[in-house]
Amino acid sequence: MNEKITSDFDLKTKLHPVDADTIDAKFTLGLVGNYSDTDETRFLLTPEGSGLLTSGGIRVLMEKGAATDISFPDSSYREFGVNIVTRSEALKADVVLSYRPLHASDIHKMKKGAALFTMMGSGLFDINVIKALLDKEITSCCLDNVVSHNDEAVFANIIDEIDGRGAIIYAQEYLSYLGGGKGVLLAGVAGINPCEVLIIGDGNAVYSAAKAAIAAGAFVTLMNNDISALQAAKRVCGDSLNTIAIHPRVLFNRVKSADVILLGECTRPFEFPKNLSPVLKDSVYLLNFRETHPSISVPRTVAMALSNVIVNFFDEVIIKGGINHLIGSTPGVQNGMVTFRGKLVDKLIGSFLNLPSVDIKVMLAATN
Repeated sequence: MNEKITSDFDLKTKLHPVDADTIDAKFTLGLVGNYSDTDETRFLLTPEGSGLLTSGGIRVLMEKGAATDISFPDSSYREFGVNIVTRSEALKADVVLSYRPLHASDIHKMKKGAALFTMMGSGLFDINVIKALLDKEITSCCLDNVVSHNDEAVFANIIDEIDGRGAIIYAQEYLSYLGGGKGVLLAGVAGINPCEVLIIGDGNAVYSAAKAAIAAGAFVTLMNNDISALQAAKRVCGDSLNTIAIHPRVLFNRVKSADVILLGECTRPFEFPKNLSPVLKDSVYLLNFRETHPSISVPRTVAMALSNVIVNFFDEVIIKGGINHLIGSTPGVQNGMVTFRGKLVDKLIGSFLNLPSVDIKVMLAATN
């Protein structure tokens, strides 16, 4: 479909239905809350962030009580021009925002051809969810797979950093008397050794945890099965970080003395040996980033951080004349696409569900 793009955008809100091919600067944005049967608390927009969008001509519709988890009442959003509506009404918006992927039943309530932006979640590996997205011709995108102009996964990096820093907060609370621990600090004081923090893995969450633990005064060791990754970690975290290659005997000794153990993804496949469990200290704090997201405990910080990126994202949508124009001209956004114009374009999900997928770049080239 050909669209005439001018430099002057009419920002007056249109309430009539439009599909993803015609979503332009005049669209409605629906915010929906988390499902009550999950422990998810994180949210994508603060009242102030929503206000920046409404001032730019976007009509924001938020489900009643959607921001309860981040301790903002509906009235705070109303002050910034947000319309408080039912969940069904929010799902009818031209563009829908949800932290976790929607259930198939909610996707069927969306407008045909609308757009959906979420963070990655296991729900996207549900065949009923993907079929619902395809049936409704929803243009869906995982924000944490979106890459910026300078090749940074901005959304994912924010969550990783908060997860890493949050893990150290969790650990200190656990070790304290109030948290049920022995009542010790991560940091050492005159005459007393600091706690030992052992981190196994690589990536932003691991680096953020290491930096936070070092800042707290702990003795921090990072282990991985890739020397080049350890060299990179040293550059990011500084010389106070002790880096050691994974070796059975060394790992045994470090696990035995650790007060805190954080597990992430190593460069090459690695599973924490079960036979090391008996040597763990009785008071050790153990957290696996693959199973736990500490950022869930600080959802307001998550919302504040992500709002800044969301606002910039939709500013660019307006500047480029709509969702499809943004996708077509921005390779970094294409990286995050799951479905596009009624087609599955995520190869990983397609392979997992045994569904055919297409290359979004080929689709875009065919339409230009």
